[in-house]
Amino acid sequence: MTSREQVEDFDFHGEALDDIFDDYEVMLSKCPVGHSSKYGGFTYIAKSEDIFAAEQAPETFSVAPSMMMPSMGTDTPLIPIDIDPPEHTAFRKILLPLFTPMNIAKLEPGMRLTAKELADDVLAEAAANDGVADASKLFARPMPTIVFSRLSGYPEEDWPMFDQWVDDIIYRRTAEPEVSRAAGDRLMEYFDRMIAQREAEGGEHNDLIDKVIHSEIDGRKLTHEEKLSYCYLLFLAGLDTTAWGLRASLWYLARNTAAQQRLREHPDEIPAAVEEFLRTLSPVQAMTRTCLKDTVVQGQEIRAGERVALVFGAGNRDPEIFEDPNEIRIDREDNRHLAFGGGVHRCLGSNLARKELVIGLEEFLSRIPHFESSGGEVWHGVGPLTLEISGV
Repeated sequence: MTSREQVEDFDFHGEALDDIFDDYEVMLSKCPVGHSSKYGGFTYIAKSEDIFAAEQAPETFSVAPSMMMPSMGTDTPLIPIDIDPPEHTAFRKILLPLFTPMNIAKLEPGMRLTAKELADDVLAEAAANDGVADASKLFARPMPTIVFSRLSGYPEEDWPMFDQWVDDIIYRRTAEPEVSRAAGDRLMEYFDRMIAQREAEGGEHNDLIDKVIHSEIDGRKLTHEEKLSYCYLLFLAGLDTTAWGLRASLWYLARNTAAQQRLREHPDEIPAAVEEFLRTLSPVQAMTRTCLKDTVVQGQEIRAGERVALVFGAGNRDPEIFEDPNEIRIDREDNRHLAFGGGVHRCLGSNLARKELVIGLEEFLSRIPHFESSGGEVWHGVGPLTLEISGV
């Protein structure tokens, strides 16, 4: 397969992620705007500044019918990410005040206690298993599930179902779309029952679900379908991406023990390291748009009606923005990455995700001694991460 063919077959899901950084080098050096035949065909944009510009131009690049390609278990537009301004603004404002740095700071004690308890679970597993433990199963996945479920108001007895729903909806949607849709239907049914029960019982729960149910936009209550859509997106965004981010960070540190020890000895450097892990190992490698009118990017014409992938992962490795872009530098400064997007659709929960990642790494490194990778696991996703932990 030639470099050009790799670009023309560009995919940003599943096994394609194994070698995706090689594709990014080809894109950025030879074809920063090109066409892929995957998913019915789409144009991709790879350069950081071009991606930022597209995100600032919803009149040209619309999020409709969906940012997701392929869809995540449903064809229902997901609120608020699949809605353009000005309607988008009103929906985003519903939860925006809850995700300010000040409000997220109030969650820190609970996050830290959760991280400590989960790190102790990793140690206990390692002690019982000749020093070997799965840090994804025992730490990276449960931490955001616990933190976000408490914030949202999901009953604790339901939490064991959540990993399978996430896996089916997100990670099986390309190879087994019927499985993804069946799981998406179950998740919609779950929130349909929860919303109906909350509305029938009344009362105040002081959580995200309550906020969605009782909020108004333009003087009206949200429709039932709008509430379902909002809850569906919150669930997937809150449980999956942070788990990926935590696992990817630990994956890197297990293979780079000097960096691991540096952060263990200098925890004040963890926030900068988190930004670098987000830049280079981001859970979101691309989001899509629909071109509304003929336009030109990097000398390439993009016609109205074309689907367009904004390849955040490539933009995060743009040599015009980052020195030695393919090198992970845990002390990198001025890290203007695209892990949370940009423009009006910048990730609503970015402050929460950052706080979870920082606290998660702080507590993991403070409680878990030297660890290395004992398996050949890939960098991406939320699958197993087998660690060999010394001294347990």
